Amino acid sequence: MIKKFLIPIAFLLFCAVTLAQNKIDINAIADVETKTISITQTITYKNESDTVLKEIYLHDWNNSFSNKSTPLAKRFEEEFSTKFHLAKSEERGFTLITTIKDQVNDTNLNFEYLKSHPDVIKVHLAEPLQPNASYSIYLSYILVIPDASFTDYGFTKTKDFELKYWYITPAVFDGEWHYYSNKNLDDLYVPKADVTITLTHPLNYRATSELDVIAMNPNTESRQQTTILHGKDRVDTYLSLNKFPRYGFVQTDDLILISNINEKGLPGSDKAILTDRITQFLAENLGEYPHKQLLVSSIDYNKDPLYGLNQLPDFLRPFPDQFQYELKLLKTSLKKYIDNVLLLNPRKEHWLSEGLQVYFMIKYVETYYPDMKLFGTLSDVWGLRAFHGADLDFNFQYFLYSMEIARKNRDQPLTTSKDSLIKFNANIAGKYKAGIGLNYLDEFSEDIDLSQTITEFLEQNKLKRASISDFESFLKSKTSKNIDWFFTDYVNTRKKIDFKINSIETLGDSIKLTIKNKRDNTMPISLFKLSNDSVIGKQWVENIKGSKTITVSKDSVDKFVLDYDNVVPEFNQRDNYKSANGSFINNKPLQFRLFKDIEDPYYNQVFFMPLVEFNNIYDGLTLGTKVYNKTILRKRLNYKFSPQYATRSKTLTGGFSVFYSHNLENQNLFDITYGLSAGYQSFAQDAFFTRIRPSLTFSFRDDSDFRKDQVDRITARYVSISRELGNNAIIEELDEPDYGVFNLRYTHSNPGIINFSRFNTDLQIADKFSKLSVNYEFRKLTQSNRNINLRLYAGVFLDNNTDPNSNFFSFALDRPTDYLFDLNYLGRSEDAGIFSQQIIIAEGGFKSKLETQFANQWMTTANFSTSIWRYIHAYGDLGLVKNKFSPAKFVYDSGIRLNLVEDYLELYFPIYSSLGWEIAQPNYDQRIRFIISVDPQVLLGLFRRKWY
Repeated sequence: MIKKFLIPIAFLLFCAVTLAQNKIDINAIADVETKTISITQTITYKNESDTVLKEIYLHDWNNSFSNKSTPLAKRFEEEFSTKFHLAKSEERGFTLITTIKDQVNDTNLNFEYLKSHPDVIKVHLAEPLQPNASYSIYLSYILVIPDASFTDYGFTKTKDFELKYWYITPAVFDGEWHYYSNKNLDDLYVPKADVTITLTHPLNYRATSELDVIAMNPNTESRQQTTILHGKDRVDTYLSLNKFPRYGFVQTDDLILISNINEKGLPGSDKAILTDRITQFLAENLGEYPHKQLLVSSIDYNKDPLYGLNQLPDFLRPFPDQFQYELKLLKTSLKKYIDNVLLLNPRKEHWLSEGLQVYFMIKYVETYYPDMKLFGTLSDVWGLRAFHGADLDFNFQYFLYSMEIARKNRDQPLTTSKDSLIKFNANIAGKYKAGIGLNYLDEFSEDIDLSQTITEFLEQNKLKRASISDFESFLKSKTSKNIDWFFTDYVNTRKKIDFKINSIETLGDSIKLTIKNKRDNTMPISLFKLSNDSVIGKQWVENIKGSKTITVSKDSVDKFVLDYDNVVPEFNQRDNYKSANGSFINNKPLQFRLFKDIEDPYYNQVFFMPLVEFNNIYDGLTLGTKVYNKTILRKRLNYKFSPQYATRSKTLTGGFSVFYSHNLENQNLFDITYGLSAGYQSFAQDAFFTRIRPSLTFSFRDDSDFRKDQVDRITARYVSISRELGNNAIIEELDEPDYGVFNLRYTHSNPGIINFSRFNTDLQIADKFSKLSVNYEFRKLTQSNRNINLRLYAGVFLDNNTDPNSNFFSFALDRPTDYLFDLNYLGRSEDAGIFSQQIIIAEGGFKSKLETQFANQWMTTANFSTSIWRYIHAYGDLGLVKNKFSPAKFVYDSGIRLNLVEDYLELYFPIYSSLGWEIAQPNYDQRIRFIISVDPQVLLGLFRRKWY
């Protein structure tokens, strides 16, 4: 039986040696019980450059899991995941290399892992490798496979192997070495090679790969099977070794598609028909696939899913099962197909392959589902069909997601290295911007069919190492249009597209129209002529520097519109309309809508939303409405008016705010926000406050690295407070009914889930006092998985002429009076009961109620806690409290902290303090303190922080 396969295999290997540029032969033995794979391997590397090489660099991405300090571990930390950090040592993988030697001379070669890249090996060659010559390296090593919970690849809970980037591969050299560390971006850059894998594995397992199966040799005595796989000109390393036949095979006219992507309730026959349509679309638009099989896995899809309404639970999902499955399979197949055909640098030139993926998804939906809406079947539901979002096409989502990040001033150039992109840009916005950018270029380049031109480019560069410059040169050779703007402004910068129609002047049978480019770029814009909402003309206007005046025929036009078909990803579409008669009312009528909607640039929109809120125990449940202009996408100018009726205090409450933000690009000062807010609420039973607060905020960040979460903010504000008592108020008299405070704050924050720090200073100036405070917080999750928290606070009155018998403006040791009404107390005036036990860590930060609770001169404290086991911590506080006419007093407390969700849900159990053993004193349950946050916006921050 073995001899039967030896001759064809030997011939195949002989052909590979004589024809291949690079060759990798692997003999691997998989051990399920120890989660290891033992490998002996030969790498034949051809020097395709003009440089003599004295060393070769190899990627060993399995070793990126070896400790908590690798670039991969730091990547998890940056995205607020502690899963890898807290994992047991045996759950993390590594590589144990026993031999690297020159195969020809059988001599050991010196090698070392790079200090900053512990998953890259530098091998010193025994003899220099001349241009166009090859060098064969023999390796022997053992892979300890990591747990699949980290990246979805590895050893699974069902004891299967999902292997990607698992064996050692050479890096690409084209005059310089391109080696990169694994950062969970699925972007290993390797030269194509002829790969042969001889894998020995348990008999009840099956190896699934895109490589061709040469032989499957079972051995019933040893309960082992040897599977031999081979592929020519390969860069894909994925192999699934599993017990059950999880993959299905569909033979189409173009290729064999192997997949385990499923959709519940969809018959197999329908899947086969859809698969055939997809493979036909791929072949027509991307050219003939150079391999027999294309493998797409559920892991591929889960790492790059269809975002949006597609991710709702099945019973809420608004798209037909057929459409859902088709797009899942299409998106994943496009990605694999392009990556295996067009050999770009996936870390540095990722935008082109990702842009082509989205571009052809747009074309597919336009071809087969031209009537599919963004909301799917929900677009026809009563109530929902009144929303502007229900009118939008499915493909509008790409503009929506790309603009979401641009409006937040967090977008990055498409040419940014993939490991420097924030997660939202890497996973969503960057891909979508690239895709709609290609569609924009398609519409603009009217003298060519861009889709067909791309197909031709892919055919010419199939299985060749290509670059963005190759793509640019090819496109420019095909069109007479000037498309420099696409590669300079659109791709290579953060420059926004923003035009407006400035003025219209009628001159007999023609109209003189002035278009203003509000940004510094050379991107074109389309101009439409409308008559009774029907398009009667279209033209592209190019090279608009500042303003440009053009003359068009009058015809029967009654309105001019820029980018009427929404092809141009314009930053602000609200000023794209101009009535031919110059009427302001006709330009953008006022529109009132219930609930927030996607922005409709045709109208000036005002939204209404019913409110049911709980702000504090004095007002109870508040019922009302919010009148506002905020849409799904962020606007610079936002206003909100929210009158409410408080069911418990039986009075009208609510507030008003208006804010305007300047987004500044390409500098560290990235945002200037100024505005005004006012509010009216209860602060005790039948006691109310009115707060008026104008403010100005300057925000700074490192403009060269958006992945750094470090932010500096300077805020200047004036807080005017007016308090009043009703007839049924429990509070008898107010010490300070009306007051105003000027507040200047500086905050430096560096949030992180492993390392966290924040520093802020606070200066307050009022008629009767002035005070200065500093606060520093530090948190760290150590290598031994111990949480350490340290907070230092110091505050001093620069001047204090307040009533010495009142502590209203004093520094508080455990529970600030919050006279600026910044803190979200549920019962801020409570002295007893459960709501008096709520604390917010501010000022002194103590948890026990000590005899000296306030300081009217100065105070300094230190708060410390460390983990005992998981979320159970021990805490301790120390402080000095100084009041006028009294010596400084030393205070302390200690106890147990249950850190359920840090800063959002915590419990504190005092044990020993300046009062003695609190745990042994009466009414201990009233000494327990808690932190709780019920603000939805605050809780959403837990989700946003890993994406932005």
